[in-house]
Amino acid sequence: MISLILSVLTTIILYGQTESLSSDELFMRARDAAFESKDYPQAIELIKSAIQKSPDYTDLHIFLGRLYTWSDNIDSAQMVFDNLHSKKVKDEDFYLAYGYLLYWNNINQIAEIIINEGLGEHPTSEDLLLLDSKFKYGIKAYEQAEKSVERLLSINPKNTEAHSLAQNLKSYTAKNAISINYDFTHFDKQFADNWHILGLSYKRATSLGSILFKTNYANKFADTGVQFELEAYPRISKMFYLYVGGGYSENVGIFPKYRTGVSLYANLPKSFEGEIGYRQLYFSSNIWLYTVSIGKYYQNLWFNLRTYLSPDQDNISHSYTGTVRYYLKGANDYLGLQIGTGISPEENRNNLLVEDTFKLKTYKIGANYNFSIQKRNLINISATYFNQEYMPAQKGNQYDLSIGYSRVF
Repeated sequence: MISLILSVLTTIILYGQTESLSSDELFMRARDAAFESKDYPQAIELIKSAIQKSPDYTDLHIFLGRLYTWSDNIDSAQMVFDNLHSKKVKDEDFYLAYGYLLYWNNINQIAEIIINEGLGEHPTSEDLLLLDSKFKYGIKAYEQAEKSVERLLSINPKNTEAHSLAQNLKSYTAKNAISINYDFTHFDKQFADNWHILGLSYKRATSLGSILFKTNYANKFADTGVQFELEAYPRISKMFYLYVGGGYSENVGIFPKYRTGVSLYANLPKSFEGEIGYRQLYFSSNIWLYTVSIGKYYQNLWFNLRTYLSPDQDNISHSYTGTVRYYLKGANDYLGLQIGTGISPEENRNNLLVEDTFKLKTYKIGANYNFSIQKRNLINISATYFNQEYMPAQKGNQYDLSIGYSRVF
């Protein structure tokens, strides 16, 4: 009874306060109530009062639909938007508000109609193209989602969310890829002979994630060796996926005899991404390394910071690498810069992680250029300089050059 009386009193007070206000003033108060106070019931009452004063004010109806959406009152929201649709409203904001309601609530058949209709009216709308990409990604229409992302990036190459989504789509749209990669390493002091590594790989995208088969042939220390690797990137959900990898070689020293690795990746809100995992290398004994990384997309830039930690009885050895990528257009076209300390176990051409050498100081800086030709031909070129302490108090310079080609089909 008391709550009913309070509700009636609140309504009377609110009515008295709003009676003299214009519809625009009520609209502004409703927005303040929604965005500043998160008081959606009050915002709904305010916007309804505004609609009574200006029943043909389309923005008021659209905002009412949004308020019902944010309040999880889906039926009322859909009723508002259906009413606007029957009146043939063509506003971009209407299509976005209605489209997101349908997308968030998996009302896919109507969502496709509304989003397509919105793009027909506003073909260069970045927000509608992004919504279309997310919707197509959600219903597993990956190739159509990629087309919308590419269209969006051609309009605005600095769209942060589009770059993040484009990266996620890569593992779904490229069904097959064959790659060849050549690495050359020169040492000014540490070794007399240059190193050469030739890698061949085949990638297959499946409904569960990508699988890669790799073969690496190396010439190091005036000797040769072969390594076989298998890697997989199984999807757990829209947010999480795994990296699982292993390798084997009979030529210990040229390559580790065994290597394994597992990482959990997360596509986080605000275009962040994270990783936590381990790597294990076995030469004559096991080397265990634990890795953590955090990445962030901002416009057409990608920032990443990664560390490898290797504990032993006395201390924890560590390496750090910072990476920046500048995307020129799509997910496969970018310039990259790396700077860091320590040697990464991900760098096959640097299999110097034997005994205690991985604990010595190393500084590195590198750059790479990835570009595509007609989408299906991917080329990467990279160069890295290392200043490496290969024995206590003895340093040398190392120069790496790498070039690779992938054919996607």
